[in-house]
Amino acid sequence: MSAETSPGDDNLEGRIREAERRLEEAAALATEAEHRAEEEIKALEADLEHERAEKERALAAAEQRLGEIEAQVEAAEKRVEAAEGRAATVEATVADELARARESAAQWLQEQLDTLRREAEGQ
Repeated sequence: MSAETSPGDDNLEGRIREAERRLEEAAALATEAEHRAEEEIKALEADLEHERAEKERALAAAEQRLGEIEAQVEAAEKRVEAAEGRAATVEATVADELARARESAAQWLQEQLDTLRREAEGQ
């Protein structure tokens, strides 16, 4: 047996070196893809966090606005109540004045009738 390498051994070594080179290249591509994926995940997480914060701000603003609207509604309801109270008072006053006016008119008519009767009896 000789220490010489046969052409088949050279070919095998070349194929091994080529396989190792391709394996290293594939590993480098995989590492690069992994880094890109990690960066994409970080970017998506940042976007998600930004969206959550934006949603929380919008929700807080909506809740504040709802509180303002509820306060305005309550104030408006109180104004309506007060206006209804004033309207009821005015209606009662008008009804009282109308009753007095009718009483006064009836009394005046009665006085006119009495005057006419006295005049008729006097003639």
